[in-house]
Amino acid sequence: MRDFHLPGRSPVLATNGICATSHPIAAQVAIDLLKSGGNAVDAAIGAAIVLGLAEPQMTGIGGDCFALISPAGGDDVIAVNGSGRAPAAASAEALRAKGHSAIPLYDAQAVTIPGAIDAFCVMSDKWGKLGLADSLAPAIRYMEEGVVVSPRVAWDWQGCEPVLQGHGRKHFLTDGAIPKVGDLFSLRGQAEVLRRLASHGRDAFYSGEVADDMLATLQALGGVHQPEDFAATACTIGDPIAGTYKHREVLEHPPNGQGVTAILMLNILAQFDIAAMDPLGAKRAHIEAEAAKLAYDARNRFLADADHMQRLDYLMRPETAQALAALIDPKRAMPSATKASEAVHKDTIYLTVVDRDRMAVSLIYSIFHGFGSGIASEKFGILFQNRGAGFNLTPGHPNELAGGKRPMHTIIPGMLRDGGRVSMPFGVMGGQYQPNGHARVITNMTDFGMDAQTALDAPRSFAEGDKLQLERGYSDAVRAELAALGHDVTTPDIPLGGAQAIVIHENGALEGASDPRKDGCAIGY
Repeated sequence: MRDFHLPGRSPVLATNGICATSHPIAAQVAIDLLKSGGNAVDAAIGAAIVLGLAEPQMTGIGGDCFALISPAGGDDVIAVNGSGRAPAAASAEALRAKGHSAIPLYDAQAVTIPGAIDAFCVMSDKWGKLGLADSLAPAIRYMEEGVVVSPRVAWDWQGCEPVLQGHGRKHFLTDGAIPKVGDLFSLRGQAEVLRRLASHGRDAFYSGEVADDMLATLQALGGVHQPEDFAATACTIGDPIAGTYKHREVLEHPPNGQGVTAILMLNILAQFDIAAMDPLGAKRAHIEAEAAKLAYDARNRFLADADHMQRLDYLMRPETAQALAALIDPKRAMPSATKASEAVHKDTIYLTVVDRDRMAVSLIYSIFHGFGSGIASEKFGILFQNRGAGFNLTPGHPNELAGGKRPMHTIIPGMLRDGGRVSMPFGVMGGQYQPNGHARVITNMTDFGMDAQTALDAPRSFAEGDKLQLERGYSDAVRAELAALGHDVTTPDIPLGGAQAIVIHENGALEGASDPRKDGCAIGY
């Protein structure tokens, strides 16, 4: 329990349902959908679409999603992969021939086919109760009427605005100016897209006038996208991958997401007595940083589209983690592991919903970089992700760009099972930080006995490249001690990630937690 003398958030406790996400309007939309008879899937879809307006720099219908769903009445978990593929004509060789050593970030070549809308349609059909039209109704209203710009979103807008280009500037600026805190922002073109989806389903997005609008924009900028690429888009449904940290089962989305990196990192940390360390001390930050370097280096070498990845079993073996842990010197920082050739960044939304029947949804939805590619379609203002920048151009690499292939994704939803019982859907936004964020939240709760809200509030550290980033919650003494171990200690300009979680207690109570690093909250009823 937190010290009530100090600033902080109390957890949100309820019995009928909770949504935790990064914007209060989206959380309220989810609760309204639950109250109207919807379930956690209906609520998650509605809230996610609203977040594309409330946090337009983070996500939108031109992006991708991943979800873990535990249907009511049991503890099984289903993985939904709503990530899009490269157009069939995409070619790493062609880009290399033009002199590129990496995918250009703000270019039509970085735009993969949006996969989230197909996934939402499938999720609604298979597991929803209300139907897609009812899930989309609140978002249609907000897209038309607008949402007031909140402080964190306005701050992000300032930093991301330069990437907006062409039609992106028309749709995502107000008379050429960056919206300010308190301004009303709407996306009426996207409201029309959602109305068509509500009436005609996924084909209203992947064919016809909406698809033509997207194709015309991309092709005019040199994209190789074709109608067949949009028509062929289909999410995939399968099983999560699972690891164990002490007594807890950690469920992650399988590749092409980087959930296996979180499992590998936790397996490395399990070789050390983390619980005996000071949670905000130098020793814990050091061991975690070294584990992250090793886990991320493995990710960069092996992670790819599941159809092209050969080493998933290797990354999940305890023996692999034991061998990597043996490389860690408790008294000295190692040189930076090989840097990723893939582009990574920190713009995503995450939400989780649990309903009265204890269906649980863990959903993450993104356009990758801030405002994605910066490219939006002319008529409807659909902002395109630049998730293709997750590919690399190294010949023969499992994650080399190729037509019809999914790129390595940074976004990962998580879920815990305790004693076989689904006990906590959770996620940590923040691009590359996400596996480290999953490990930090789990070890905060498991090793140090923190409740979910305290675990999310606590200061974070992250070894990225050749720097060890420490949030301002760390003391000067800890910073000096880490520097003496050989770390190049810095303070990040923006906080590390943003997390959401819902604990499902054995007595039936729900406990929601929402990261103060974002504008959102947990709401229950």
